[in-house]
Amino acid sequence: MDLGLKGRVAIVCASSQGLGKATATGFAREGAHVVICSRDTSKLDAAAQEIRREASGGTVFPVVADVSSAGQITNLVTETVAKFGRIDVLVTNAGGPPVGLFASLTDEQWEKGFSLNLMSTVRLIRAVVPEMQKRKWGRIINITSLTVKQPLGDLIISSSIRPGIMGLSKILSQQLGKDGILINTVAPGYFLTARQKEIGVARAGARGISVEAYLAEQAKDIPVGRLGDPEELANAIVFLASEKASYISGTVMAIDGGTIRGIF
Repeated sequence: MDLGLKGRVAIVCASSQGLGKATATGFAREGAHVVICSRDTSKLDAAAQEIRREASGGTVFPVVADVSSAGQITNLVTETVAKFGRIDVLVTNAGGPPVGLFASLTDEQWEKGFSLNLMSTVRLIRAVVPEMQKRKWGRIINITSLTVKQPLGDLIISSSIRPGIMGLSKILSQQLGKDGILINTVAPGYFLTARQKEIGVARAGARGISVEAYLAEQAKDIPVGRLGDPEELANAIVFLASEKASYISGTVMAIDGGTIRGIF
């Protein structure tokens, strides 16, 4: 199936590893030009080389950027436009906020989560929309978490802040549709990534069990019986960015193997 992404320019944030890197690879396989970013130069360069080896269809352009910094977001967008002359797709993504129970979390940890997850999304979208409006075409996909639909106790910062991205996306889908810009949110469940291992260390330590034992237990609670492969999330994101998803906007798509229990 031709998804119509060949030659499109996609920014995929936090893409030196995990879900972001898998997503960037998916776009490259479709022939898109992909801008990847991360705070870690060595990881970013390694990811760029790996994506080029796995998918030679489009250009891979690494830009060092911390998405919690307004100035670095501006630079990321400026460098993308200077390199390719346009921006067609934005995938917002960032590391998860601190894990912990309510009583143990400080103001600084809450503020970090707010800046890293919500404000990065606001600033990234604000920076790319004018470029998309010039061409009356754009796709914005926000990577959040299953916590937007199913709050979790030790992910209280995520459960409190990430639903705001859903509200932002719904409002912007109504305001930007006339400009040919579609915006959607994906809510990943449990994928085998560095972030998942980080959460596993915290939860396993609190229970006095090994991380391996925790992950095995977690898989039992997923209806399909396993954690997801990052490529499975990437497939959904690449589809939402494509010409084939031309009537999908303002939605929240759970990619979770059936983990979320609620209807809505």
